[in-house]
Amino acid sequence: MGAAFLQALRACLGDPNVLVDGDLDAFEVDWRKRYRGRALAVARPSCTAEVAAVVRLCASHGVPIVPQGGNTGLVGGGVPDASGRQLVLSLARMARVRAVDADNLTATVEAGCVLQDVQAAATAHGLLFPLRLGSEGSCTIGGNLASNAGGTQVLRYGNARELCLGLEVVTAAGEVWDGLSGLRKDNSGYDLRDLFIGSEGTLGIITAATVKLHPRPGATLTALAACPGIDAVLALLRAARSRLDAGLTGFELIEGFALHLLARHYPDLRQPLDAPAWAVLLEVAAGDETEARERLHALLDEASAHGLVGDAVVAASLAQARELWQLRESIPLAQAREGLNIKHDIALPVSAIPGFLAEVEPRLRAEVPDLRVVVYGHLGDGNLHYNLQAPQGMPAADFLQHHEASLNRCVYDAVLARGGSFSAEHGIGALKVAEMAARKSPVALALMRTIKQALDPHGLLNPGRVLPPP
Repeated sequence: MGAAFLQALRACLGDPNVLVDGDLDAFEVDWRKRYRGRALAVARPSCTAEVAAVVRLCASHGVPIVPQGGNTGLVGGGVPDASGRQLVLSLARMARVRAVDADNLTATVEAGCVLQDVQAAATAHGLLFPLRLGSEGSCTIGGNLASNAGGTQVLRYGNARELCLGLEVVTAAGEVWDGLSGLRKDNSGYDLRDLFIGSEGTLGIITAATVKLHPRPGATLTALAACPGIDAVLALLRAARSRLDAGLTGFELIEGFALHLLARHYPDLRQPLDAPAWAVLLEVAAGDETEARERLHALLDEASAHGLVGDAVVAASLAQARELWQLRESIPLAQAREGLNIKHDIALPVSAIPGFLAEVEPRLRAEVPDLRVVVYGHLGDGNLHYNLQAPQGMPAADFLQHHEASLNRCVYDAVLARGGSFSAEHGIGALKVAEMAARKSPVALALMRTIKQALDPHGLLNPGRVLPPP
């Protein structure tokens, strides 16, 4: 069967676009290097018709499909398993911006279009596509939508789901659903789009999307402020919301140890604050720079007068703003250099975050006394990256093997007790399937399985991801 399938696949896509031999690590190893699979082959279609043809071919031969964009995911959802039976379907060659409709504030782009290129297409028309991620130079819009990506501007513009109006999807049967609508209002039946967004390639393969664009702000300013404690951080957030309203486009939290890791692994990154306990990265948008600067300085002055902010720096140029954002975006890279770690991408009501932080760290240290906790994330929308680094001198592999399960349990128990979620923006993939089984409502799981059975009855789309076995 394998030889016949590969022959038919080559006839469909051409020999250069069916990869079997050589170094396939770019497709078979995930970004965190935690998952290493073995693909039957890597298929590289160039258009929606070719994707549909490949899916029909896989259906007729019973070959499972793993859709893949930029392979920047953090939960092992975009690489094959070790069986050598799964086909990696790379959308990377489908990277066109099909159209920009400036009057309708929309762009239609193919799934393999790199996020940075979508942003650039909007900029070329004087507009803004506000999805912003640290991996935007390599992640793709199809993967962003398949995982319902979040990023640094969710508190103002919403997740990827809120930025998408329409989709083009290849179904498990190899049919094409053209739902590339640019309408804001369309109540003509079930919202099929929302089924596929966030489904991580388990229900259908996103091949194109119509996304919302926004007017570009006249000016954007960035500031980094030191806060004495997490209660002061929340008070600063309340003040920022009150003073800035929709002008507050970013509110990122960075705990002091995260900055320490940056200093160790990226000493060339300038840190303008002197070892703060907590730092907040704020972004403010306004009609012009004078207005933005006045509003931001008024906020920081008021916060300083009330003891919420100590030292603070406001970027004086675009280059300085980029330097401040680079601090925030380099934290995952610094953690990777420090060694494999336990990542928790959690969501909590913002009001519950101080209690969560106060309760959980002592519990974790009771099990692993010298554990190093790395906290940062999108505080404005309640999404924390609560990561655990092995104690100094303990091999990371031993740390994960002996402590990951129990530390996960401690963190997730506290999160769910406060009405939170164990997956905020990274998705489920292969990493959190067991958590789905243990923590998701049985009713919700039953409904999800009903949808999966209806749309992918043979279970060939990204099997083993998102949904635990019945």
